[in-house]
Amino acid sequence: MKFYYTYILKSIKDNKLYTGSTKNLQERFEQHCKGKVFSTKHRRPLELIYYEACLNENDARRRERVFKSYRGKMFIKRRLKSYFTG
Repeated sequence: MKFYYTYILKSIKDNKLYTGSTKNLQERFEQHCKGKVFSTKHRRPLELIYYEACLNENDARRRERVFKSYRGKMFIKRRLKSYFTG
């Protein structure tokens, strides 16, 4: 079974979050860490703080758009409350 992932990275440098989606989470995270992704190149080091797996690529991309919205950001802050306050 093939999965598609929506993920959230946190920049240790500036504490900002980055949201993306991919079909190979491990490979994509390595690309971010090596500076091969323009959006996060200057925000390294990064840590993977959250991901969800979907069975359909469209669902993963739709979830990415949700996470980038105000409501999605509030969902993540509630979901990872102990991470952000701990």
